Amino acid sequence: MTEATRLADHGRRRGIWPLIHTERAALAADLACLSDGQWATRSLCSELTVREVLAHLTAGASLNSVRWLAGVIRCRFDFDKQVAMRLAEHLGSSPDETLEGFRRVVPSTTKPPLPAVAMLGETVVHSEDIRRPLGIHRDYPVGTITQVADYYRRSDLVVLAKGRIHDLRLVAQDGPFTTGSGPLVSGTTLALVMAMTGRTTCLEDLEGDGVELLRARCGTA
Repeated sequence: MTEATRLADHGRRRGIWPLIHTERAALAADLACLSDGQWATRSLCSELTVREVLAHLTAGASLNSVRWLAGVIRCRFDFDKQVAMRLAEHLGSSPDETLEGFRRVVPSTTKPPLPAVAMLGETVVHSEDIRRPLGIHRDYPVGTITQVADYYRRSDLVVLAKGRIHDLRLVAQDGPFTTGSGPLVSGTTLALVMAMTGRTTCLEDLEGDGVELLRARCGTA
């Protein structure tokens, strides 16, 4: 058993939800004093502002399996349309309302039909989609980010990640995460996670012979 797998297994025994709640609370605190201009900043998610990404996170924390399926049917199995519909439901009439809505779901354990670790990944990645363009830095617990990396390395559910890193060797410089074989891609665990999920701007934080191949596989996040 690798050290990354051991950390991931330990985290699963402790439970994923406390980690999700911690990351949601940290994000809410970081966004407490944004100006209107900052709320309108383009996120790392294509075509979405940081405010819209936050509303998307609120939607995910408010959507159980029944409501998710009902939305899928209502949108005639157009998943992108459902995402847009749910985002609009939680955007609110002002940034203050958007943030207050997110604060209300910080302790939520509601989720669509996804594993809890996928929700942790969504929380971390979308938090960075928001923080990075705003110049906000967070030192994530290495155990939390290692679990996210371990999940994405073996999953193409919702986010194409496993396929994106096929035949590449990823090695974290700040933690135990490592996976795959082939040309090397090395950097912080967080940078590896963001690259696995297609965030091209984070490739600048990586090094190794495999970075250009990974860049070629990274489309719009």
